[in-house]
Amino acid sequence: MAVITSRFADGLAVGANLVETAEAAVRRALAGLSSPPDLVCFFICGEDPDEVTRAGLRAMAMAPEARVIGCSATGVIGDAQGVELQPSVSAWAASFGGGGVVTFALDTLRTADRFVVVGLPERGPDDRAAILLADPYTFPADAFIEHSGDVLGDLPIVGGLANGLGGRGSVRLFVDGEVHTEGAIGVVLSGPVNVGAVVSQGCRPIGPSMVVTRAEENLLLELAGQPALGRLEDIVSALDEEDRELVASGLQIGVVMDEYAERHERGDFLIRGVIGIDPEREAVAVGDVLDIGRTVRFQVRDAETADEDLYSLLDAHVQRAGRIDGALLFSCNGRGSAMFGSADHDALAVRDMLGPIGVAGFFAAGEMGPVSGHNHVHGFTASLLVFSAGPAPGQMLR
Repeated sequence: MAVITSRFADGLAVGANLVETAEAAVRRALAGLSSPPDLVCFFICGEDPDEVTRAGLRAMAMAPEARVIGCSATGVIGDAQGVELQPSVSAWAASFGGGGVVTFALDTLRTADRFVVVGLPERGPDDRAAILLADPYTFPADAFIEHSGDVLGDLPIVGGLANGLGGRGSVRLFVDGEVHTEGAIGVVLSGPVNVGAVVSQGCRPIGPSMVVTRAEENLLLELAGQPALGRLEDIVSALDEEDRELVASGLQIGVVMDEYAERHERGDFLIRGVIGIDPEREAVAVGDVLDIGRTVRFQVRDAETADEDLYSLLDAHVQRAGRIDGALLFSCNGRGSAMFGSADHDALAVRDMLGPIGVAGFFAAGEMGPVSGHNHVHGFTASLLVFSAGPAPGQMLR
């Protein structure tokens, strides 16, 4: 059943006939609104890309008066639950009461030395946030998001990398009656829309904070003047057995976002993966290029830490924003049952902390959201765009 609200509502349907399932999910979301929708978002999990396409066309046709975006996925979120790897559709409908909604589709042009992204709408003075859904196989999402500030300024971008059960070639993106098999689509929200972002990276620091003193590309050669691998070995040797197992299962590194802070604790870092070591050079390879002088701290991630982090960040957001009316949730496909033993974890956490509001989303192949005011693509993250009744529009809550 749909969650009934005045401004936001969601719907979830599960069934092998994807066209009928999409119709049911969108109908339930629309039924929860007390006024006509301004924006409808939907997310489809299905094995056959052609059937996903037909389901998406049906979903778009059900809300002709609204702007509509959607994508394929390997799992969907709605009605306070997650559904993984099953034919299913979740939908979300919003009535902003005067806010602007501008949809767009992005393509990339290859030049001699770079990609050029075309199709982005001009930035307006009262833009509040953008939602982006991208095909990870054809769209340079990492580079686009990291450099989005050059074009969009401080406009927050929240969304996810779409996928399909067939991998490359099975991704479908939907916007205002059109179907795209590559690129990215999205929407810019403007005007009196009270919106904020919550990005839960779910990591816990280990060892001390250290300054990068020598590096080449994505290889950390020295940390605090000593070989990076030696620094890491010293940190791991001081851990208890449980944390050593977490290191073995997936070590992370956090990059400090505010170099002027006196202390750097959980939530103060942009998390990136540790992808290997080079014993000959005593180096550590990470999933980013870090400049000399940046402060970093190694991190571990487990279900307990990720759970605590999400609940804590949602609670803090409620304290700042007040009453929450609706949200979009983009959860990593490595979370859900793989991390928590249940596909429902993130959806239930949002309901526990934000209440029985309209929330929908999907399990993404990468999540987008701002950390310390800068947009990034994340992994193993729960990224939310949260709509509230206050404070007064004009400032993005992070």
